[in-house]
Amino acid sequence: MLAVAGFAAGTVNAVAGGGTFATFAALVACGLPTLDANATSAVALTPANLASVVAYRSEIRTHFRRMLPFTLIGLAGGAIGALLLIWLGDKGFRPLVPWLLLSATLMFAFSDRIRELTKPLVHKGNGGLATRVVAFMVMAMATIYGGFFGAGMGIMMLAALAIIGSGNYHEDNAVKNVVAFLIQIVSAGLLIAGGLVHWPQALVTIVASVIGGYWGVSVARNVPVKVIRATVVLVGAVLTVIFFIKG
Repeated sequence: MLAVAGFAAGTVNAVAGGGTFATFAALVACGLPTLDANATSAVALTPANLASVVAYRSEIRTHFRRMLPFTLIGLAGGAIGALLLIWLGDKGFRPLVPWLLLSATLMFAFSDRIRELTKPLVHKGNGGLATRVVAFMVMAMATIYGGFFGAGMGIMMLAALAIIGSGNYHEDNAVKNVVAFLIQIVSAGLLIAGGLVHWPQALVTIVASVIGGYWGVSVARNVPVKVIRATVVLVGAVLTVIFFIKG
């Protein structure tokens, strides 16, 4: 179950994000507390994000300078989110789980609409100060959220990049994967130090998610993103209902 969830998570994270749905649910099903499951999932998916970064190496080499401001935001946001998670503890985190799942699911469900809303901002020009400030604020919030929980941060970052980006999906997706990797590196280090990671479960998930993460870039290039997103939304909706019922 963890291997299947890890492979699926690595694949969908490379395409649009949302893999946390699969691994978080599988780890909870294996008996981990919600806080530990979230931390273990975050650590387990970090190498998979590296695999996706490697698969996008050509875009990263070409647009490296553009990525630098976002990498700094990602490092800071990932640390803030992870520290907030550790501070809350399982009792504080558990009541938030269904609401976090609901928020992430809605972001995925209305991701096309989010992009439509950002298009007018893009056409007004990338140089507009107000649009750039808004985009960087969205990126900052996405990175903090990513260090705290993660599911749905990909669509938030892609929406922000649509405002200040070139309009090239694979360029923006490469930036998103690099920033997500840095968020998880910082977050993983803090969560490991906090003793929240269950390594037997994490290792199984790591191996499967790395394979899925590298393969997922070819999926992103060849399979309609809507197909992947519809699957993620369905899984997110089911999990949201389950966790609200469990209360």
